[in-house]
Amino acid sequence: MATGDRVGAPPLWPVEARLAALLPDLLVFRKPRGSEPELATAQGVLLGVHVTGFTALMDRFSLSCKSEHDMDKLAHIFSYYISDIVEHVLCFGGDILNITGNVLLALWTVEQNQLSDIITLVAKCSLEIQEKFGIYHTREGQDLQLKIGLSAGRISQVIVGDEQRQYLLVIGRDVDGVQLAQRLAQANEIVLSWNCWKLCEQYMFEVEIMREDEAVKLRDMRISDPFDFDEHFDKCLDYLPHYRTSADILRTALELDPDSALEQTLRKHIMKSLLKKIDEGQPMEYISEFRTVTTVLVSLELHKTEWMLHLCHLIQEAALYISTVIEKGGGQLSRIFMFDKGCMFLCVFGLPGDKKPDECAHALESSFSIFSFCWENLAETKLVSISITNGPVFCGMVGAIARHEYTVIGPKVSLLARMITAYPGLVSCDEVTYLRSMLPAYNFKKLPEKMMKNISNPEKMYEYLGHRRCIMFGKRHLARERNQNHPLLDREKELEAFQMAQQRCLHLKKGQAVLYEGGKGYGKSQLLAEINFLAQKEGHRVLPLKLKEADSKQRFYAIQTLMAIFFEIDTCPACYRQECLFKQLHGMVEEPLHCLFNDLFFVKFPLSFRVSHMDDLARQKKVKACFFQVLQKAVRETPLIFLIDEAQYMDAASWEFLGTLLSSVPIIMVMTLTPTFTLCGWAQHFLQSPQAILVPISKLAETSLLRMACWELGVVSIPQELQIYLLRRCFGNPFYCEVLCQDLLSKNILLFHDLQKEEEETSKWETLSANAMKSTMYSISPASSEDQDLYVCTVKDDVNLDTVLLPPLLKEIAVNQLDQLNPEEQLLVKCAAVIGHSFHIDLLQHLLPGWSESKLLQVLRALVDIHVLCWCSKSQELPAEPILVPSSIEIIEQTKEKRKPDTASPLRLREGLSLLQTEDLEFGVPLLREAAWELWPKAQQVALHLECACFLQDLACRCGSCQGGDFVPFHRFAICSAKSSSGTSRFCSYRDTGSILTRVITDKLQLPSPQDSFQFQTKSPRSQEAFTNEHYRTEEEFLDQVNWRLAQTNLEKDMLTTKPCHCDEILKLVLSPLTQHCLVIGETTCAFYYLLEAAAASLDLSDNYMAFFYLRKASSLLGQPSAFSYLKKHKVKICQFEEATFCRLRSEVCFNMGQITLAKKLARQALRLLKRSFPWTWFGVIFQTFLEKYWRSCSQSQPLNNTSENKKKLAVLQQRVHCLSLLWQLYNLEATASSRRFACLATLMQKNSAKEFASEAQVVSTYVALSQLSQNMGDREKWLHCEQMAIQKSTLCWFSREGLLATAQLMQALAYTKLCLGHLDFSIKLGFQAHEICRHLKKPALENLILSVLFRSAFLKKKFDLCVHVLESQWALISQGHDVLGLACFYSACLDLLLYGEGWLCRPFGECLHFIQHYEHSCILTSDFNVMLGVHASLAMWFAQDSQWNLFEHHFSRARQLVKRTNASLFGSHGFVRFLECHVLMLQKIPEGVFKHTPSETHRQALKYIKEFFSRCVTCPVYHQWVSELKASVMRYGRRESTRPFDTCFTRIWIEGKFLEENNSFEGNLGIQRFVRVADVKENKDEEEIQEYIC
Repeated sequence: MATGDRVGAPPLWPVEARLAALLPDLLVFRKPRGSEPELATAQGVLLGVHVTGFTALMDRFSLSCKSEHDMDKLAHIFSYYISDIVEHVLCFGGDILNITGNVLLALWTVEQNQLSDIITLVAKCSLEIQEKFGIYHTREGQDLQLKIGLSAGRISQVIVGDEQRQYLLVIGRDVDGVQLAQRLAQANEIVLSWNCWKLCEQYMFEVEIMREDEAVKLRDMRISDPFDFDEHFDKCLDYLPHYRTSADILRTALELDPDSALEQTLRKHIMKSLLKKIDEGQPMEYISEFRTVTTVLVSLELHKTEWMLHLCHLIQEAALYISTVIEKGGGQLSRIFMFDKGCMFLCVFGLPGDKKPDECAHALESSFSIFSFCWENLAETKLVSISITNGPVFCGMVGAIARHEYTVIGPKVSLLARMITAYPGLVSCDEVTYLRSMLPAYNFKKLPEKMMKNISNPEKMYEYLGHRRCIMFGKRHLARERNQNHPLLDREKELEAFQMAQQRCLHLKKGQAVLYEGGKGYGKSQLLAEINFLAQKEGHRVLPLKLKEADSKQRFYAIQTLMAIFFEIDTCPACYRQECLFKQLHGMVEEPLHCLFNDLFFVKFPLSFRVSHMDDLARQKKVKACFFQVLQKAVRETPLIFLIDEAQYMDAASWEFLGTLLSSVPIIMVMTLTPTFTLCGWAQHFLQSPQAILVPISKLAETSLLRMACWELGVVSIPQELQIYLLRRCFGNPFYCEVLCQDLLSKNILLFHDLQKEEEETSKWETLSANAMKSTMYSISPASSEDQDLYVCTVKDDVNLDTVLLPPLLKEIAVNQLDQLNPEEQLLVKCAAVIGHSFHIDLLQHLLPGWSESKLLQVLRALVDIHVLCWCSKSQELPAEPILVPSSIEIIEQTKEKRKPDTASPLRLREGLSLLQTEDLEFGVPLLREAAWELWPKAQQVALHLECACFLQDLACRCGSCQGGDFVPFHRFAICSAKSSSGTSRFCSYRDTGSILTRVITDKLQLPSPQDSFQFQTKSPRSQEAFTNEHYRTEEEFLDQVNWRLAQTNLEKDMLTTKPCHCDEILKLVLSPLTQHCLVIGETTCAFYYLLEAAAASLDLSDNYMAFFYLRKASSLLGQPSAFSYLKKHKVKICQFEEATFCRLRSEVCFNMGQITLAKKLARQALRLLKRSFPWTWFGVIFQTFLEKYWRSCSQSQPLNNTSENKKKLAVLQQRVHCLSLLWQLYNLEATASSRRFACLATLMQKNSAKEFASEAQVVSTYVALSQLSQNMGDREKWLHCEQMAIQKSTLCWFSREGLLATAQLMQALAYTKLCLGHLDFSIKLGFQAHEICRHLKKPALENLILSVLFRSAFLKKKFDLCVHVLESQWALISQGHDVLGLACFYSACLDLLLYGEGWLCRPFGECLHFIQHYEHSCILTSDFNVMLGVHASLAMWFAQDSQWNLFEHHFSRARQLVKRTNASLFGSHGFVRFLECHVLMLQKIPEGVFKHTPSETHRQALKYIKEFFSRCVTCPVYHQWVSELKASVMRYGRRESTRPFDTCFTRIWIEGKFLEENNSFEGNLGIQRFVRVADVKENKDEEEIQEYIC
């Protein structure tokens, strides 16, 4: 089974055949003869095959510290090796009796007169086995070899057990003979027992006598020419009645007719947990698992007896008792086998379905019980030895399809036999069992270290002595100590409950009890540590105590220990204990009563006459009365608090005492409880007391959990993938978070970077991680002093967090939870774990062979009811109003109540699912998915991930609303030739056309359309042809069409272009899991393909961080680049188009991260790979401009048709357009003349490429880009001309989603234009229309831009309530992601509202300032001079209002450095205006002497700045009147006129609003005549050249 394809019964096999494959023919064809033990004898030949080197190989694996991975390799090697041997034995007619450890035992049962012929047959079989499989070379350097022993004669078959469970043994002298032959044989040798040698045809064998009367070594067979072995083989077949009759199957037992009686007989020989899975119909390859178990080996060395039946009864008695005790403790007796001196019983705790939290303790207790029973009740027992180990093993099928066995393999299993030999006559255990049992140390004794065969590094061993009564009381102790550096998170309500109890106890003079109830790891002990600190700080006396499970078995133990702590005798030496206790009791308890405490506190006060006449009951009552008296007196002096951790382990007598104490003494008791335990009656009575309050401890909020993770890692920020890793595994459990963080540190998979080091632009993609992460991660405030170094962490590029194994402690917890489910539910959870954290039910059903839909839904509903799984409740509908903050996901705690029978029909459930509009589920229990995934063997993991990849590959496309297609346009067509030739994909031809997934939600997950992405369906009242010759002459006609289209949209909900986009769900449920599946199965080429798709989808959804995450994974697949380009060789073979796409996507990510230099470099590299160069020099720009403007426009090729041979060309053209669009945006960030030339050339090349692409939407988008660039450069004629061209070309844009996006971009540009011109009402109306379209398109970046324009229009219109509403919508949009630039624009708008909003507020100033200070050095912000100019100028204005002139000077100087580098865009003009305000204010305040350093600013310089504003910002006249007022103020200052106060200087301008046109109606044409020409601008030579380039 470990090999995935070596073992696995076909799903059509009946139950009888599956049972028979697990058992030998000796059991399948036998006839039951009576009660157990059943003894039968027969003649036969035994073959024993011993695999040497296997234990040494396991020891080598155990030293590598990668237990799960090594167990997988180990099981794979052994199963692959042994399966060939099993098949070979079956071909020769042998019956595989068992496969025990590394030994295979086979039997040929025949008559006595046939033994010689069969010995010849078995000898030939043995020689062939040695020849074919004698040596197996492993990659680890440890060879596996075979030692074979043969024996023949009389074999006794014994069946022991009862009606529920039976075991087969073969015993006798000749069984001992085959074991002796194996021991005498060396590697690659065959040894015959002496009896076998005597019975065989000796003349046919070449042998060597090893020991007289013991064994001979077989060298070869003498087969002469006349002797035909085939005839001999046919002859032997007549002696084997159960030999196979078909060439297709190796055993006749697998072809038996159904027989209920036979089935019931066979079932007795198979473990219950395995039977449940067989009855469930689980395939055999689904049964094998890797898990940690506790194994017990019981060795009974027996006295020699000649009476075989007596020996059988002895084994029967031992087997029944061992089986009963082991099953009571939660384990199973796996097998019984004989050795030369006696019998061994292998027991296993923690097999699938049997996992218990305290299995080590149960194993130790069961072993000691067995040890005592065997010594006391089995008279023939010479020696009893028991060994116990705990560790990871392979639990599953080993062998061939026709014959296999369920077994456990692992180093800890091999260690058992070595421990029996090293420590005979003891109950010994390894150190792991000792530690995990959590039993008191006085129950163990450390054993001396001994050397063991093939064990290079034996660990510490312990002898288990059984339960012993504690000879001492406990000591004051809490499980956790308070961490001074880490405050308690999210426990305000719990602490408030304790404080309220304190107040009630103080005022009412009555005892109070607070019991905190929460699951394991919820922070109960940490809460007690905090209460301990607070109570001691207030002067209370605190008695802390932590209980263990063993303490519950000792009567009055909790009170005994608490009072010992109270009397302060728990820490004093034993010789001073009595003296110390006497001092404490003196004056409170009469001296004659001191002897009452002798047994309780282990002292020796003289027995008084009064006490000697008391019976036990009276003494107990008197002791309690004395305790009450002492405590009553103590609380009068100092408030007393009992802290009891893990109170569910308190004994009943202690609960009774505390209940009485609570009602009689004003004392505070604080306890913690774990809800899974059943409390005793006195505990229940205590909880029902009116003075006791039960406080459930809730899970940590997500933000608190992430803050805790930062503290544990010693950083202030963690990356998003690490956030997801922790949130999905912890579910708010702080203990899980702590263990996971420690595990990450121990595995060295994190990198740490200095946060205080300023971000710098980098020229290499490989060094981008640290800078990129600083601006895109969850952050916390430093926990300690400011002078300490602050760090952030990132995940190493070659680490896949999804496949990082859980720490053993957490895996055990999760496997315990998994085993509480029934087999059907376990299988479903294991298959769902392969898919991922979220999954669709149809993909799940695809992995569950033979499951009907009704069965699947029934099991799913059962798991949902107990909150193991939960439906993804994300609504598919658009919200009616924008939300203010992202909603948090509520995690439902798993219920403890029993399941109720489900009477709802599957059909009704399916109807319920359709109402929810989702069939996606996710895991609702922490760690369960990860632990279930780790249980799969590697080969089966790969097989299942391959199935998932095959299922998902055809769904990896845009949603139905976007008309399918690749996220990288025409991606599959561009690489189809390379892919087909390389043949790297194993699943590219798979197609699941019958999937329910594609039928039910075709609007979300639709296969790519056979049409190209720019040829769209025309589902509209008016036909597409009707618009072919229409051109909008004015924007009014265009807007009329927009209004008409929006009205039609409201009437026709099924219209293609109005369906909501679901690409985000495809990214989450298809693309992202698909990359994981490909990586697990090793399909790196396919993984690279889907990583590019996922990155493109993330960018399409404006999630730049996740795009960077996917591209970083893709980079790790390619490997480290070479310093020399000609030496570059990728680990993954990719075509040139994919390399170009990879460069283009990285360029866009770098652009969004502010890495401008690297973005330019990658965009140029992508263009070069796409056979389109971009010049580097000014001369190249001139020459390329000439070519683009004249030669290329004249030689424009015919539009490409939509045939498949041209799709690759279309893919290349699309990437060129993207690259050129990036380049002009990159160069537009700089205000130099050289950069303007490059930007103009890029737009010209983009326009030509768009025309060649023959897409109306692309052309419209290009003209919108040209319009934006012209406005930024101050070219008003070109600006309006390009806008008009975009309107003319937008005729057909309503017939596709791409066209609808272009229309939204055009409407945003029109709103922007109206704002710049001062037509604010019209701009607001256009903004709302564009926003409505964007909400359907789900384009966050464009929506954010539209909202920014809307805010600015509403702000200048003084509609502050609308401003707040827009900002709230903008916050909901950007706060969910990592858009630092968007946040900067948002906070800049908030500052404007604070300055001029007449009391309206969206965000407080402190939050705005904190953001700017935190991200001030981010490359994302430092690369956008326009936004930062407005931010710094607004901050300066704010500090001026608050008279903080030092801070004003700082931000004003920063703004002055930026003003020369801005352009005429809206943000640039707005920032320029704010800067001018600061400048004028500084001129006014200079005479007052408020500045530390006298500024060098003069009114001439101010006028120079104002002149520059009018010259540069000619395309933004909305601010011209405002600046004119500032100019007038400066001129008055220059003539030394009296200046007005600051409050009236700018406020009057703002209130009156004279800078705005009174006629702001949206009637009329957008013409050049509407511009307010403030100053005559003389175009310099550079600007003339730029205008020439744009044309």
